[in-house]
Amino acid sequence: MFGTVVVGVGIAGLARIRDLMNPMPSSPSEHLKLFGFVSRRSFGNINEAKQISLEDALRSKEIQAAFISTENRSHEETIRMFLEAGKHVLVEYPMALSAKAAHELWEMAEQKDKVLHVEHIELLTEEYKQLKKEVAGKDLVKGTLHFTGHVLDENKTGFPAFSGIARLTWLVDLFGDLTVTSATREKQKDKNYSRMTVHFQTANK
Repeated sequence: MFGTVVVGVGIAGLARIRDLMNPMPSSPSEHLKLFGFVSRRSFGNINEAKQISLEDALRSKEIQAAFISTENRSHEETIRMFLEAGKHVLVEYPMALSAKAAHELWEMAEQKDKVLHVEHIELLTEEYKQLKKEVAGKDLVKGTLHFTGHVLDENKTGFPAFSGIARLTWLVDLFGDLTVTSATREKQKDKNYSRMTVHFQTANK
């Protein structure tokens, strides 16, 4: 069995805990053992998973891998800590707030001989797979991707482009490299409203 810890218990972290506690039969998850979860908040136990301190998770010889499901801004620091401690790391997308930091982390994982895996779960959904089939072999002339959500704390999630970067990755995966041609941002603090509009161009214009 491969010992794991989940760091962060938001929506993604809770889903990780649930799936690790109840793995699908004959799936690789059956070989993973959850030793606990780490959170800044005090929970005690969640679904029979026990809360442990970050220090204990880093020191534990029984834990070989960490699943990081915290806010975007803390990903880089948390990855570094677990790699330094000699653990494999799986992190929710995006891995860091800059490409430079991401390359440094991959180099660090390579030096430590550890796996650093970034998981973009949305690209594995049946809906997305169907979308990919529908656009295969077609030329994109023009299109719009519109998505909404609640206003996020930029201190935790980073600049708004990072709040939406998971969706932008859909476009790169579907249509290849994109170039930003323009970007605007509108904010209405009194209404707690923020909107970012970005125009992209594909490689063949």
